[in-house]
Amino acid sequence: MGIDIKEYLTPPTLLVIFLLVVSLMFVFPVLNMVVLGAILAYGVRPVARKVQSKLKYSSVSILLAMVVILIPLILLVAYIVFELTGMLSGFLATNSYQDINATISSVTSYLPGSFDINSISTTLNSSIREIGSYALNYLVKFAGSLMNITLDLFILVCSVFYFVRDGDRCLAFIRSFVPDDSKDFFDKTVESVKDVLRSIFYGHFLTSVIIGIFAAIGYSLLGYPYGIFLGVITGILQLIPVFGPWPIYWILFFMDIMSGNYPRAVIVLLFGFFLSTIDMYIRPALSSHYADIHPLILLIGFLSGPLVYGIVGFIVGPLILGITYTVLDNYRKEYLMEDA
Repeated sequence: MGIDIKEYLTPPTLLVIFLLVVSLMFVFPVLNMVVLGAILAYGVRPVARKVQSKLKYSSVSILLAMVVILIPLILLVAYIVFELTGMLSGFLATNSYQDINATISSVTSYLPGSFDINSISTTLNSSIREIGSYALNYLVKFAGSLMNITLDLFILVCSVFYFVRDGDRCLAFIRSFVPDDSKDFFDKTVESVKDVLRSIFYGHFLTSVIIGIFAAIGYSLLGYPYGIFLGVITGILQLIPVFGPWPIYWILFFMDIMSGNYPRAVIVLLFGFFLSTIDMYIRPALSSHYADIHPLILLIGFLSGPLVYGIVGFIVGPLILGITYTVLDNYRKEYLMEDA
């Protein structure tokens, strides 16, 4: 029996499709902020509910919960900027160009053949100036796009607030369009989405926090300056696939080798291998409690997400791929296996 498309393409249906397409054109430029707001709302909601148990105004509770969560992030960014400024000031104040020349001389003495130290030093200093010029140009472009960034942040904050307050109503509105025979599939899909969110929040962000704490303690005990700062950077790098903690401890290893501190160089290298190893145990142990998703799916999401959505893609990428996998798995169990 053929399907008559005219039965479905009624004037009301065509109007709805037209309005949805036009609305998507307006929303698409800020869609990443709206999606990120929905994701963050899932993490803000438990805090808002605890605050609301003490207050009777839901809007005030949500705002206080957002402030409680944003304060640590703001302090973290301020701390990183403060430490980087102090390190850069110390680098310039100690006339480090001479230190660079001395380091080049000590390194080239161990290399075969003859090297023009002055040429290498000139090239290195020129590269440093070019990097500084690039950073300055980037800051100028960043200031020029400050209006767009402010708009994105405003949409993000509003999205978080309204998804926390009206998320259940939004979900019920969408569910009302689902046919009765598919509501069970829809409910299972919603639960799977929550499991993916828990897996990303706990399996990846909590892992980076744990690795960062271990790194800060270890680097401080080994006597490195800015040990806590190095731990914070290690935790941030842990969020980025392929990177992890290895750039930090390898840099420290080569710095100790050049300074002649061979015992500490060996210890920091072993400590770095320890950090990389425990990540392989902590991350799966935390993630497997919430969603049974193959690590390759989340890895591809982490790598490809930033290429599509920028820095937001680190969250949106694995989330979309994880949700797609769980929806397909639920569809297979709900319909295909029953028909078989």
